[in-house]
Amino acid sequence: MSQSQQSHRKDEHVSLAEKYFHGEQPNDFDQVRIRHDALPETTVDQVDLSTTVGQWHWDSPLYIEAMTGGSKQTGELNARLGKIAAACGLPIATGSQSVAIKDPTVASTFTNIRQSNPNGLVFGNLGAAHSLAAAHTAIQMIDANALELHLNVVQEIVMPEGDRDFKWLANISKLVAELDCPVIVKEVGFGISRPPMQQLYAAGVRYLDLGGHGGTNFVDIENRRRPLRDMDYLHDFGLSTVESLLSVQGHPSDLTIFAAGGVRNPLDVIKALMLGADAVGIAGVVLHALLHHTDDEVIAMLHAWQNQLKLLLALIGVTNIADITKVADKLIFSSELVNYKQSLKQ
Repeated sequence: MSQSQQSHRKDEHVSLAEKYFHGEQPNDFDQVRIRHDALPETTVDQVDLSTTVGQWHWDSPLYIEAMTGGSKQTGELNARLGKIAAACGLPIATGSQSVAIKDPTVASTFTNIRQSNPNGLVFGNLGAAHSLAAAHTAIQMIDANALELHLNVVQEIVMPEGDRDFKWLANISKLVAELDCPVIVKEVGFGISRPPMQQLYAAGVRYLDLGGHGGTNFVDIENRRRPLRDMDYLHDFGLSTVESLLSVQGHPSDLTIFAAGGVRNPLDVIKALMLGADAVGIAGVVLHALLHHTDDEVIAMLHAWQNQLKLLLALIGVTNIADITKVADKLIFSSELVNYKQSLKQ
């Protein structure tokens, strides 16, 4: 694929992600409720959002998930995202840098995320099949604090020009062992169940982003790009973020869990944290806001999320992130999720 074709694909992804974005579309977070206790015995002023996420100390458990890069338009979006992340004190992941590995002339569409966010926590991003040399290039390109390796089998299957070789585990193990920075293995919207979690942990992975179904849907996006648009039957394929969180409960204590996919509001963040996530990523809502509002308005939205997280922590009876799983017994699951939880024990 030529550089111009790759850049056009990146622009297509942004356009189609927005086309299929529905901010309040139902997903499995709606199948989880929180029992209200009328006497939480808390004070909002005492709530502390800071938290330990793996080797890092974050001001809040939120991060901006990977989105874009690789074309002039997406490079401009990345520059804005870097500025917004810096203003809100949020870690941020860039979109896949694969295009810049193939064509270094588009590297600036990724480096600007660091230029506008010189002191922040920035994660690079490559597909799991990339070589050690490519991983080093991606990290150096943006002075990354960690590297995301994305698992995107479903996307590749539907993508007209997608890869067809998915033997990735040995390469992931090599990259984890030989890179100096943390490696975050992430799904791109189809979730991770317990067996691959165990395989990845055995391979040395200590940071896992579940990337569940419920948000940006790459089946919809890539199927739209197919001449016959004939693989829409995979629209609901995969595990939701909630199902993925349930699947990996009881994971090793030194495995850090990131949860992203279908997070629409601060209440979804709270539910993900109660289900065991160490940090929660947002992408679709940020991209939508970015395309329709000024940077200052997006910053104000994210600050509002952070302020509302404090209110919601007080509402459920805790004053810090470390204690949030202690009130997980307040979660009420739909009958569908109860059945799913039961199936995990069989």
